[in-house]
Amino acid sequence: MADEVILLDFWPSLFGMRAKIALREKGVDFDPRVEDPWNKSPLLLETNPVHKKIPVLVHNGKPVCESLIIVQYIDETWGPESPLLPSDPHERARARFWADYVDKMIPVVRAVCASAGEAQEVVTKEYIEGLNVLQGELGNKAYFGGDRFGYVDVSLIPLYSWFFALETSSGFSHEEECPKLVGWAKRCMQRESVAKSLPDPQKVYDFMLELKKKIQAQ
Repeated sequence: MADEVILLDFWPSLFGMRAKIALREKGVDFDPRVEDPWNKSPLLLETNPVHKKIPVLVHNGKPVCESLIIVQYIDETWGPESPLLPSDPHERARARFWADYVDKMIPVVRAVCASAGEAQEVVTKEYIEGLNVLQGELGNKAYFGGDRFGYVDVSLIPLYSWFFALETSSGFSHEEECPKLVGWAKRCMQRESVAKSLPDPQKVYDFMLELKKKIQAQ
């Protein structure tokens, strides 16, 4: 009997994109179900009763929550011949460290989107500093793990879909600030798993503007 794989997701979510990329890297057929974060489905509330957030991977009725845990689960469950995480324990630990570093940058990304004026300048500077740390780790490698697309790449590449929105709202250029990282992102976008999983940047920007209106109206 074929596996039943359901992904509860919300299209602009960086975290949901990670799960989609990992599933597509492994060639897993899945049922993508779009959630409304303002009107959560009974299935979402049932499968993630603690945080009540997407993404949730439901594999044969068993839920897995939190995006980095989901990516690790996908890596361990499907296609061990093409692993996303390195086999060497130290390299594996390093990959997990950098994925965690990316996670810790997400609140700064949100602050850049939500703020304006002087406050936005401060958080934009912090955001660019974070990207430059990541660019330093990337160095001259094709991908963060070397020649192979892997766990850290899956963790970070969803942010590329937000680059246009961040630049347009804050008035800076990723190409100027971190050219190697932009080159890496374009390389990742040549992969079918990534290209199919990231939304259109203009659509993301329009969503960000709508989100700002909702926040300001509260």
